[in-house]
Amino acid sequence: MEVHLAQAKCYAYMYAAQKELEEIGVQMTYCNMDTEEIKRFQSVYSYEDLKGWFLELAGRYEKWARYQIRWKEKRDSSIKGIQFPFSYREGQKDLAASVYRTILRKKKLFIQAPTGVGKTMATVFPAVKAIGEGLGEKIFYLTARTITRTVAWQAFDTLKEQALRMKVLVLTAKDKICFCEETNCNPEDCPYARGHYDRVNDAVYELMTTSDEMNREILEEQARKWKVCPHEMSLDVSEWVDAVICDYNYVFDPNAHLRRFFGEGMTGQYLFLVDEAHNLVERGREMYSASLYKEDILKMKRLVRTEDGRLVKRLEECNKQFLALKRECEDYQVLDSVSHIYLKLMNLMSELERFLEECRKEELRREVLDFYFEVRRFLNTHDCLDENYMIYSELEENGHFKVRLFCVNPAVNLKKFLDKGNSTVFFSATLLPIHYYKKLLSTVKDDYAVYAESPFDTKKRLLLMGTDVSTKYTRRGEEMYRRYARYLWQLASARRGNYIAFFPSYRFMEAVYEEFLTVLDKAPRKDGNPVIDYVMQSQYMSEEAREIFLENFEEERDNSLLGFCVMGGIFSEGIDLTGEQLVGAAIVGTGLPQVCRERELLKQHFDAQGLRGFDYAYLYPGMNKVLQSAGRVIRTDEDRGVILLLDERFRDGRYQEVFPREWKDCGMCNVEHAAGQVEEFWRRGSAKDGGSAAGP
Repeated sequence: MEVHLAQAKCYAYMYAAQKELEEIGVQMTYCNMDTEEIKRFQSVYSYEDLKGWFLELAGRYEKWARYQIRWKEKRDSSIKGIQFPFSYREGQKDLAASVYRTILRKKKLFIQAPTGVGKTMATVFPAVKAIGEGLGEKIFYLTARTITRTVAWQAFDTLKEQALRMKVLVLTAKDKICFCEETNCNPEDCPYARGHYDRVNDAVYELMTTSDEMNREILEEQARKWKVCPHEMSLDVSEWVDAVICDYNYVFDPNAHLRRFFGEGMTGQYLFLVDEAHNLVERGREMYSASLYKEDILKMKRLVRTEDGRLVKRLEECNKQFLALKRECEDYQVLDSVSHIYLKLMNLMSELERFLEECRKEELRREVLDFYFEVRRFLNTHDCLDENYMIYSELEENGHFKVRLFCVNPAVNLKKFLDKGNSTVFFSATLLPIHYYKKLLSTVKDDYAVYAESPFDTKKRLLLMGTDVSTKYTRRGEEMYRRYARYLWQLASARRGNYIAFFPSYRFMEAVYEEFLTVLDKAPRKDGNPVIDYVMQSQYMSEEAREIFLENFEEERDNSLLGFCVMGGIFSEGIDLTGEQLVGAAIVGTGLPQVCRERELLKQHFDAQGLRGFDYAYLYPGMNKVLQSAGRVIRTDEDRGVILLLDERFRDGRYQEVFPREWKDCGMCNVEHAAGQVEEFWRRGSAKDGGSAAGP
């Protein structure tokens, strides 16, 4: 009531000032929506009292406004003095100029920039310059992985070495930054939530006026000092900083985006830098899709059977609708509409909201609340249905029945959020083919696109295509697995060093691994021991296990090391093993996703649009995994390495269309001659260095 009265008094002061009134009455009217009971609260204030109250209130905001003006002057002045911090690599200056031009013209830009171009600085620097020129007010650097958030932070830090005054914030997920053992934001359970709003404004103001640094340690220290929630405080801080580095979902997710920036009716002069943009296609599809299971409806019905008859009735109505669809569905069924279910779910939502307000059983309320969010997501997604969606029902192998609203092309939904800013730059080392990503990430036909040439000397990299192996299901068997194992032994034994083999699946990897052990057992030994050490990625690795796995590649060792990993997994993207830490990779297979329901629906959808459905559903996503895995080898100007593409399908023109330009020198090999070609490559490199190749 106090907040409502304060709002009414503001209006009263403004009206009294305009009409030159000596006093004015204020009435607040409250209506109970269930009983329609009306209560009125009336007050009378003199103009002088209202004026004093209002000026005191406005004074609390004045310090923020003055801070903002002064800070912007300091920031923009410092931006004028910064220069690009390195000598431009080949093509890097043109790349930075393209980013600035895109921002100036308020357009979108797609950048294919191989590793080593320096794309992070080539995007951050012109964006910072644009802020200083008044072409934007805030940078959102968006990425899918923690390691690239770190790289972005380092880019801003490098510019700060030139006395740049810019406040940069990395947003950390609530469950990672929470001080409590269990993330429960109820003030009764969390001491940092209790009284948070009474203290947070002072905490943020002190931080903003005393520090340019906004790293996680400083944020946590400030939150502890003022005893406020570190996550919520960081969200408040985001309104006052100049650049926010965060995950995609803070901008694009309809259920998790920052409403203070991207809510209904909100816009700003934002500059979006979307790193690893190839990941946004699948992330976007998942963000804008929704599923609802019949079993979850029945579970809710059982939970509240003795608690609330009205809610049970609505659940029964929804269950009947799902049951009717289930009877029509033998395996899966593409549906034209589920509007009849939508109407029943709308009725259910009203009862769920009422129940959640009245329920006092905490455990029951928590379970119902989770279900409520699922229903709300389904309804909100239904509101977005258009030609970019497919609706289907499916009876899963475990007997569960679901209805799914599947977003096949997220471009329209992404546009709703990107339109809230000025300009967007999508960039990645593997944004090929660009027409595919333009189709799925943007609705505009005249978006800009740039292909940044690789600065690396291709003579320092051997790229070979194995033409006598295949991962096709019809070709799989012990003989094929053994042939792959022989390739891996030849790669790792040609020169002592660290290597990774990337596989299409855990099952395939384990089959080749078993054959590799047999090959290794029969191979020549050194002092009675194998000449190749090996480690294998396992499913569901903890963060500690991942670190231990990578530490193997940082150790000094007498033998070669061969890592067995899965394409598209945690080690095929986002790791940076430079120099001798990784000198070769074998890409086993074309990375095609497994045939499944949604892949087939994607194929069907894009075929119907006159596009190559197989390529959109399978080939392009698969080749992206290939390019990402191959990109682990050459990371710096000094690196040398070998890449083996081990599948006869790479000879197909459709696959080679997706090859980067720098792969035009790709050679051929087979299992009988690969060892000689790899050894010759290392000998040539050693001769140029004036040394001898390291033996196995």
